[in-house]
Amino acid sequence: MNKLKVSLLAAAGTLAFSGVAHAQDEGPVSLSFNVGAATEYVFRGVSQTDEDPQVFGGVDATLGSIGYAGVWASNVDFGDSTDFEYDLYAGVRPTLGAVSLDLGVIYYGYADQPSGANWDYWEGKVAASVPAGPATLGAAVYYSPEFTGDTGDAWYYEVNATYPIPQTKFSISGALGHQTIADAGDYTTWNLGVGFALTDKVGIDVRYWDTDAHEFGKLYDSRVVAGLKLAF
Repeated sequence: MNKLKVSLLAAAGTLAFSGVAHAQDEGPVSLSFNVGAATEYVFRGVSQTDEDPQVFGGVDATLGSIGYAGVWASNVDFGDSTDFEYDLYAGVRPTLGAVSLDLGVIYYGYADQPSGANWDYWEGKVAASVPAGPATLGAAVYYSPEFTGDTGDAWYYEVNATYPIPQTKFSISGALGHQTIADAGDYTTWNLGVGFALTDKVGIDVRYWDTDAHEFGKLYDSRVVAGLKLAF
């Protein structure tokens, strides 16, 4: 099993499914929390839990009108001693007319990783989204100067869309992305899913994932993932 391929990790802002954030106060800093579980942790088309279930949770802080910061954690299974992933992130979300921007940085850390694995790394993020009728269209670019496992610089490009079905609690969303790594090749990934809001705090997502890199092993195969998320 290629440990590098196993360790392509999730950006905190692009979980497999989303939920409504609920501020805990109305001051200059407001907090929201999320917990959830899924049949599998998949990021950029690759299973992070060796096709086993995921449990995760996080805390987000909104700073003033556009700033944000947070922490998120999940179990992982890389076939070694690594126990879980923790992500630290911060950024700003300004607007330019109808365009919403997200400029941030994300640090990915791992607990109990074996000596010399060097899974930890960080990425910069530039994302934009724009309304298109009831839908939202988006694009994002992530860059790491030294990717996980000391494999050189890496880029991830993505286009995505979300469409809330009018007068229902359902939404449809999907993304197409391409990952490049200087010392480890590249691949393309895509996903398409349906979300359902059980309440204003609880959401369900069922999503199909796939890549064009099935030759890398089962972790890159097509799969369907179901998840439940509570935000409060």
